[in-house]
Amino acid sequence: MPEFSYDKGRISESLQYVLKEMEEFESDYSKKTWSDYHSDKKLQKLIDRTVENILTALIEICGTVLTQEGVSCESYSDVLKKAGQLFGFSDDEQGALAKLAIQRNRLAHRYLNFRWQAMKFYSDNKTLIQKLVSLILEMEVKKQEGNS
Repeated sequence: MPEFSYDKGRISESLQYVLKEMEEFESDYSKKTWSDYHSDKKLQKLIDRTVENILTALIEICGTVLTQEGVSCESYSDVLKKAGQLFGFSDDEQGALAKLAIQRNRLAHRYLNFRWQAMKFYSDNKTLIQKLVSLILEMEVKKQEGNS
């Protein structure tokens, strides 16, 4: 496997970005209904892009962590599932994480019929994402303390 190096602190910065985006989603969009979403094209774009950004960054972070651990992956779904395995998530939680990658693809590739479902799936699983982000952040803090 080729040597992999990621800028020191980059994972922590990316995690902070995810947390900030999740906070924005919670405060600005989490209470929106299908009717709100459907009737406002600008709102649709904002919600879609926020969730897509969160999921894309999460996949990048998890891929980096797995690469550093010497774990290879075949797809975005595999990245999230194996990250769940690495951090001791249940099979059901790993499956939900893997499905988040599918939702990210639906948003990124603008599958019009599935955008609301993608946003709802994210919303229904945000606690799981927060758990994963927290565990990765803990791991990063421990690494940085070990390097001090």
